Amino acid sequence: MEINNELAFFMRTDEEMFKLPLEIDKSKKIGLIDADLLDNGTRHPNLALMKISSYFKNSGNNLELVTNYNDYIKYDILILSRVFTFTKIPSFIFEKELILGGTGFSIENFKTYDLPNKIEHSAPDYDLYSDFVKDKIAKGDSKNKWKDYIDYSIGFITRGCFRKCDFCVNKKYDFAFKHAELNEFLDKDRKKIYLWDDNFLAYPKWEEELDKLILTGKYFQFKQGLDIRLMTDKIAKKLSKCKYYGDFIFAFDHIEDAEEIEKKLKIWRKHCEKGTKLYLFCAYNSQDENDIDILFQRIEILFRNKCLPYIMRYESYKDSQFEGVYINVTRWANQQNIVKKMSFREFCEREQSSKKNQSENCSSMRSLLWFEEQFPHVAEKYFDLKYSDY
Repeated sequence: MEINNELAFFMRTDEEMFKLPLEIDKSKKIGLIDADLLDNGTRHPNLALMKISSYFKNSGNNLELVTNYNDYIKYDILILSRVFTFTKIPSFIFEKELILGGTGFSIENFKTYDLPNKIEHSAPDYDLYSDFVKDKIAKGDSKNKWKDYIDYSIGFITRGCFRKCDFCVNKKYDFAFKHAELNEFLDKDRKKIYLWDDNFLAYPKWEEELDKLILTGKYFQFKQGLDIRLMTDKIAKKLSKCKYYGDFIFAFDHIEDAEEIEKKLKIWRKHCEKGTKLYLFCAYNSQDENDIDILFQRIEILFRNKCLPYIMRYESYKDSQFEGVYINVTRWANQQNIVKKMSFREFCEREQSSKKNQSENCSSMRSLLWFEEQFPHVAEKYFDLKYSDY
């Protein structure tokens, strides 16, 4: 299913593949491919494809969502988008006229392009996935599994970020700026709003835009998280009074920011007691005992400030001898009902006790015991760490 080397070379040298025209021959049938959905599955609809669908439907073109790669033969033109670089694409679709896009191609020598302005500012076609989702629910999936496709208006009010994190694909701008009016993507019939802004609080007029969100009377959430390092008393007071959906989400990617982040969390907690999570990115700079140590250091800081972790692993963790440790620490930390009640050691012991064959250790216990034997100084500090102790 992966692109072979010959095709990868062809894609790198053919820039026309990444240019989406504003006009497509109306006699041609267009297939829209959400590559992440067809490969790995994804909880979120592809916003770019929804905008493309809206624009070309309004232009009178004949298009639909491709729900199976084997149907590619039905279409004259395929427009494929992928968000993740690891998403696989079958080579046979290159037999068709193909247009590619998305952050999933922001690697190697690919030169990608933004959507044309008229398409970028089209209202999303929220019906694009309707038949696909209805079919999944009819076959037994819960509506909750597909809630992002059903319940949410999705868009960006601002774009850009000045942080320039090494691991982030959004490095094009070094400041945050107004991208679109809320009404551009707001569907009044949808219950909630998802914002995918890169760094909303870095926009100088964030309060003005936040007031517009509040006036809708709908619950909303910044899905990418907010920048805790920009927290002030004013921001904390304002956010704490919003109809915010779910936990507030921030990020704590670098241990070097520990002092600043803890200071900002104290400001936050002074004004807001609502559930708060912080993304913890790991396995990027290294995949070793030091990275595990740093991960637990950040978890301890969050516990001290009544916050919970949400671990995000860089894909290179799979090539490390610590793969099992990364997997099981993530299983423990990312389940809110578990991490609030038990330490990592207690989690592994619970996993072991549920194993039918007690003559051998489960994967969780194996990873704990192996790491503890190799690096007892780290295990002693953190494996009995409990949220409830704080």
